[in-house]
Amino acid sequence: MADTIVKSNPDAPALFFEAEAAGLRWLADAGGARIVRVIDVGAGRIELERVHTVPATPDAARTFGAALAVTHGAGAASFGAGPGGWYGPLFIGRRPLPVADESSWGVFYAKDRVLPYLELAIEAGGIGLGQASIVRQACDEIAAGVFDDDESPARIHGDLWNGNVLWSQDGVVLIDPAAHGGHRETDLAMLALFGCPYLDEVMAGYSGVRPLRAGWHERIPLHQLHPLAVHAASYGRGYGDALADAAARVIALADAS
Repeated sequence: MADTIVKSNPDAPALFFEAEAAGLRWLADAGGARIVRVIDVGAGRIELERVHTVPATPDAARTFGAALAVTHGAGAASFGAGPGGWYGPLFIGRRPLPVADESSWGVFYAKDRVLPYLELAIEAGGIGLGQASIVRQACDEIAAGVFDDDESPARIHGDLWNGNVLWSQDGVVLIDPAAHGGHRETDLAMLALFGCPYLDEVMAGYSGVRPLRAGWHERIPLHQLHPLAVHAASYGRGYGDALADAAARVIALADAS
């Protein structure tokens, strides 16, 4: 079996695979979580090392959590900034991912990570107008800075669902990022949203390196708004319902703060 894998799509958006390669290299430069190695990249294709998968284990999960904390700690230029040295477009899946340069996480998250995909979800019929108003209300609270803290922008994977976490003989290898400067809790919330084996062990390993602020568990719905909005724009009303529910929880959390 070949030691590499080639992904190709001649119809991919311009610089699609180049953006993926830039994100992978930027995450690898952090020296934390292991990132799939880029062999070659060009228009319409990318060649990567092949990762041979094995069943997940608690020890590998804990080690991954600790390494992910190191990746996040490498930081980014600003909230919404792309990989260092990359000035092209960003993507999440096949959809464009806005590039930003914000000092306020709340402004960035509401404006550039939730609302653009909410509008797409409305157009696609993935969420009702009444539900969308709840999401907008939550975004108003977020943009006002209710959930801002003193954490600097983290170097996040940006699309850290379970399918992008490969378990190899040598531990976890991450693939297919939407890498940018964000809040570290966003990566962790996405792991929780789509299920990650031994997530408790991942979190234990993470907290052993970079403890999370108090209340992080209650903020999980806040950080799930972005992936839920992206999915509501592509995969229908089930995700729209989940998005509206998460938004209602965010509003309640803001009211209690």
